[in-house]
Amino acid sequence: MKKELEKKRLKKKEDKAYRKEERLKNATGGDLDSMLAYVNENGEIVSTPQTKSIVEEDEPATH
Repeated sequence: MKKELEKKRLKKKEDKAYRKEERLKNATGGDLDSMLAYVNENGEIVSTPQTKSIVEEDEPATH
């Protein structure tokens, strides 16, 4: 009985280590640019920012 429990415990530990290794190997890297989202003039979420000219047109005059 104790040997069976020990085998199960060791197998579970090995499986966990294997899953961790696979997860780290397949990681895409969480750089900030891949996590940012932008909203375009139509209110849609996009992965690229608006162009400079569009941003300047939408800003109200400060005078």
